[in-house]
Amino acid sequence: MSFTLATWNINSVRLREEIVLRLMREEAPDVLCLQECKSPVDKIPLEGFQALGYTHMVARGQKGYNGVAIFSKIPMTEVAAYDYAGLGHARHIAGQLENGVTVHNFYVPAGGDKPDRAVNEKFGQKLDYLSDMRDAFAADKPQKAILVGDLNIAPREDDVWDHKKLLKVVSHTPIEVESLEAVRAAGDWVDVTRADIPAGLLYSWWSYRSPDWDTADKGRRLDHVWATPDIAGKAHGSRILRDVRGWEKPSDHAPVFATFDI
Repeated sequence: MSFTLATWNINSVRLREEIVLRLMREEAPDVLCLQECKSPVDKIPLEGFQALGYTHMVARGQKGYNGVAIFSKIPMTEVAAYDYAGLGHARHIAGQLENGVTVHNFYVPAGGDKPDRAVNEKFGQKLDYLSDMRDAFAADKPQKAILVGDLNIAPREDDVWDHKKLLKVVSHTPIEVESLEAVRAAGDWVDVTRADIPAGLLYSWWSYRSPDWDTADKGRRLDHVWATPDIAGKAHGSRILRDVRGWEKPSDHAPVFATFDI
């Protein structure tokens, strides 16, 4: 079975329902994972999504903050929703497709502005969240699984517009990069996007603060698609839809795609 998966931090699924529908119509991924839905599950606008064939959903939500959802054209069953770091936030959901593949959808805490847990509680929460992810994957090695989401870390030097300038900026600090690598290594995850696009600057997020984000191009690759080794070799076609960042009333993130033949 071949299927295409996309991950996208939508920054409010209700506010941006129209561009979610546009992506569904124009790109038609079989599985669409959204983060930062900012909606209780019962308020997610399902009617339009279902009309386009996305009749299966697993989700966790809360009013105004966080929230993760997976919409699928393929039958899917919820299998997990973990509260890493005990934050009480809707930041993880997992669904299993009918081919036995488990899709984990994550929204890792952004971490605030200062990369110092002594003065910034949010940064500490981010590191704790990553530590819990690491420990969970080390204790129960994932198999036949895909991990996607806004991981809020750009790990490689070519995942940011200026490596040296961003070394002390949350999302690219050494401790965050090391923590994310520990998560990846604990589950033997393969970075599918970089397996397909091994070199060159690659971004999925551009700040709203830049009035001309496209020209300035000060981006970061915060959104990721990983897979376990048993299926990573069956992934291909990775791409980031940069143009979506310029759609009307956009999210500050662009969707990341990958196709799997399983």
